[in-house]
Amino acid sequence: MIVEVVTGADERPEARVVDIDDLSRVVLALGQVTDDEAAEVLERSGLGRMQDGGAALLDAAALRAAAEPRATAADWITSWDAMVTRARAEGRLSDDGATIRVEVESAAGA
Repeated sequence: MIVEVVTGADERPEARVVDIDDLSRVVLALGQVTDDEAAEVLERSGLGRMQDGGAALLDAAALRAAAEPRATAADWITSWDAMVTRARAEGRLSDDGATIRVEVESAAGA
């Protein structure tokens, strides 16, 4: 799953969740936006917030709410649960399970 922050309509940055059925990894991909724009869009969308060191904290409930209704994989909920379990085991899930720490990378083609 990828949360993208890219330039959208009217050249204004927007956040969107793509590759919803691939829960083998979760990343934040930034297009041609500034760090400040990315931070503002993530917070405005409710999907998360930027963190120092090339990482972001994504709101687990907001991410699931944005993705689940559009998922097409029959086992999506099982895959979601497995992704959360992996994040916990890797130390990327907050103690309360509310946020998932993810890497930030460049959005391909953005």
